[in-house]
Amino acid sequence: MTILRTSAVAERLDSHQFLSLHALESLVAVLPVRDENGMAKTIPFGGETRNLITSQSRRRAERTLGREKANAGEGALAGYTMGVRTREWALLTAEALRDLGWEERDALPVAKAVLEGVGLKFGDKERTRNLTKVLLFAPEDAGAKLAEYLHAHRDEVVSWAAGFEEARRIAETTKARSRRRATRTDEDLLPAEVEEAAETGVPALPRAVRAAVLAALAPRDAIDIALYGRFLAEIADSPNVDGAVMTGPAFTVHAAAQIDDFYSAADDSKIRRKANALDYLDAADGAGAGMTGYQSLISGTFYRHAALDRVQLRVNLMAGGMSAEDADRAATAAERQFVEAFIDAMPAAKKNTTASTGSLPKLVLAFDGKRPFNYSAVFEEPIDEQADGAASRAAAERLLKHHRLVTRKRSDITGGHVLTYDLGIQDLLDELSAGGALAAAEADSTEELTAA
Repeated sequence: MTILRTSAVAERLDSHQFLSLHALESLVAVLPVRDENGMAKTIPFGGETRNLITSQSRRRAERTLGREKANAGEGALAGYTMGVRTREWALLTAEALRDLGWEERDALPVAKAVLEGVGLKFGDKERTRNLTKVLLFAPEDAGAKLAEYLHAHRDEVVSWAAGFEEARRIAETTKARSRRRATRTDEDLLPAEVEEAAETGVPALPRAVRAAVLAALAPRDAIDIALYGRFLAEIADSPNVDGAVMTGPAFTVHAAAQIDDFYSAADDSKIRRKANALDYLDAADGAGAGMTGYQSLISGTFYRHAALDRVQLRVNLMAGGMSAEDADRAATAAERQFVEAFIDAMPAAKKNTTASTGSLPKLVLAFDGKRPFNYSAVFEEPIDEQADGAASRAAAERLLKHHRLVTRKRSDITGGHVLTYDLGIQDLLDELSAGGALAAAEADSTEELTAA
């Protein structure tokens, strides 16, 4: 059935299966992503070190923007179910159980027990003991769905959870005793200890309860799970999802430019005391900064790329239970939101001290194809602003000329559309269009970028 559905969707979309998106954006004195030492990330390419913004940070920014808009009833995905990636599913389920009238002493232990029963493990420390060891991407209402089932079968699950906890307590006690008597011989063991060790098997979660947990955590119709996929190795029979979105890291089209910016922070109380000082000694006591340090800041014009597999997106939605017609409508809405997020979303690190999230791309190029097209290699030779002029215009010219070359030599790609928010790039588009050298049609909105 899945093969037939995939074949039918692929045949219908034909040469429009993949939407390829490309962007150039210029950022000044920002730090959207950093390494474990708080420094800017870099990567060598074309004989130069380039500044890097990882694909993981881009994907999160795009995914959360789409979810926030949908949950606020805005944008193309308003009214659709979205997902949440968290370690707090036991806490969310327990909260839903309390809303149904359960006591705290039952709600959280039962929620944790059933999640452990399907294979999830929890943290070992005090602050993590109610958090799963891995992040789990599931529909937002998964906790509520699971709580509804547990409430409807309360006696059964509470009884099982009590047996589960008792068996685990015995197992842990036996394990501790085994460690203590590691140097003892078998002859030294008491018969009761041997018998106890043999009877510490933890009871399996009842099949119906297990099915209910898996159904609650299943991707179902969560649009962002269908877009970005998920992988959950801890639960062997939980459905994983191959994402429909491919995201490349962003990198500067020229050699990396960054500084270690020294900063000092004032102590308001000291400043106030100094301002009201009555003698020189009081004034001197208020001298000096409250705190000093360094932060890494980067600037440059970045190229980034992403692609959407329209077939995979529709297959994922149908696998979640949608009809072909509903999946088609949802996929069209998801594509609109994906394009908008590709343009508007920005990793939020240092957003308040750099205002980076207010940036707009200099150029966005979108086109269809039978396969995705990544144009990163266009910038293997780094742009030299001393010789080539402003990096953003030089990069835009190089990117658009390359696209024209590819469309001339490949039959599995369309010219697509191009959008700019920059006066200098607009002048370039006008020049190329007037000379018949612009392969893409100009768009004036995000909606027009993917217009047929």
